Amino acid sequence: MLLTFIAIVIALFFAMNIGASGAAATMGAVYGAGAVRQKTLALLLVALAVFLGAVLGSGEVVKTIGSGIIPTDILNVPIVLIILVGATSTLFIANLLGIPLSTSEVTVGSIVGVGIAFQALYVSNLLYIVSFWIIVPVVAFSVAYVSGKGILWFERRYPDLKKGGKWRKALIALLIFTGCLEAFSAGMNNVANAIGPLVGAGLLDATQAIWLGGAFVALGAVLLGGRVLETNGKRITSLSLLQGSVVSGTGGTLVVLASLLGIPVPLTQATTSAILGVGTAENGFRLWQKNVIVQIIKVWIVSPILSLVVSYTLVHIILEPNPYVVIVVLSVFVGTFGTLSLLKTIRQDKKSIHEQGGGI
Repeated sequence: MLLTFIAIVIALFFAMNIGASGAAATMGAVYGAGAVRQKTLALLLVALAVFLGAVLGSGEVVKTIGSGIIPTDILNVPIVLIILVGATSTLFIANLLGIPLSTSEVTVGSIVGVGIAFQALYVSNLLYIVSFWIIVPVVAFSVAYVSGKGILWFERRYPDLKKGGKWRKALIALLIFTGCLEAFSAGMNNVANAIGPLVGAGLLDATQAIWLGGAFVALGAVLLGGRVLETNGKRITSLSLLQGSVVSGTGGTLVVLASLLGIPVPLTQATTSAILGVGTAENGFRLWQKNVIVQIIKVWIVSPILSLVVSYTLVHIILEPNPYVVIVVLSVFVGTFGTLSLLKTIRQDKKSIHEQGGGI
């Protein structure tokens, strides 16, 4: 009973963090462009939209997280705790290090780590999910790029359009709508990351879990999302009202479609790809020289693998103690970081020799 209570508490804490980070960021374009000037109002809009998204459309993704990756017969309270602790601790460590990780990928990775530990994994379902992690950002970039070219044509023909002009009220309404759509899609997709394992293990009824999870994601957005909203809003203020609408609308629509299919996808990567598409349409491919692509790829790789390793290791420490497995995992970590540190040192030495004119 105590472990069940702890699992639910961790899941709801995870849900609040989802609201504070991913959900709150969905209104960044709206707040940054001044369409909604009051931070509290922007966060309340996020909370309402994300809650509605969870209640009305998160059921299919909850099924996938709860029973579509590993068999439900291996899900019990300790396993659920390991999945949630693996995902939550990975996100927490990443936040401390300033590394942006995807909530969906971290959760899936944590579940996969448990599946590998018990040699019980629906590989075909996993490959299907991973394929969407590649397809969604590519489609988001393509749609935003084409839309961005169209916007540039209209803005050249109607110069006042960029600042709004006589269309400003209509453009602001469109931007607010697409921002709410993006938050709605976050509710449809991301709430399942927190409560899916609870439903899969039968600890909570699906409907009860969805309402509870949606409420806590909304609560996290209102109470803890102010800083993320401020940061994200300032980061994308260079977008025009139409460009911001394209970014939010593209990311939100793609995530809604993925949610209807029951696929957990990273909303932040869809949105980032859309921003990149709009930026490329305006500034050309020289934008890619800013290492944006490299950072996105690193996040894709690091997010699921890091949580996979954490949950896999926890299984072999707590449930099926195996010191050999733990030693191997630790050795891989030490070897990886040691190699990276060695490469960095070698590069610094070569740079120093070159600058000093030395050599053999």
